[in-house]
Amino acid sequence: MTATDRSLELLNTAAQAAADKLAHDIVAYDVSDVLAITDAFLLASAPNDRQVKGIVDEIEERLNKELGAKPARREGERDGRWVLLDYVDIVVHVQHSEERVFYALERLWKDCPQLELPEDAKATHGKAAEHANAMAAGDQQVDELDGELR
Repeated sequence: MTATDRSLELLNTAAQAAADKLAHDIVAYDVSDVLAITDAFLLASAPNDRQVKGIVDEIEERLNKELGAKPARREGERDGRWVLLDYVDIVVHVQHSEERVFYALERLWKDCPQLELPEDAKATHGKAAEHANAMAAGDQQVDELDGELR
């Protein structure tokens, strides 16, 4: 079994919404052969809690406005570290970058086929690493300046 056309439509709209809100490393897996409860997972991450919430809100708004879809379940919003949106046909996971690394859902679903996503979503691959490197470089510069001031 493969993901349905409706699942792919939801997935592409959600992926584009996430990309528009600058999500990192957007990826989708067809889990229809291994799970009876959904067709696909969409994974995305962000470097802070506020951005996680912004991405989730944009996905919800876009799926409702463009496709008339509302999540059957929404979990994890309070902490803003990992929010799950269950649309039955697809499940969207938006995680803080630290949770994304720790839980490594990609490793869990690596045997499932990756699904094609819009170009904007594909362009997000590697953004989490770029952000981490930029933050580390910034921290190093602050440390160097702090050392010079002492």
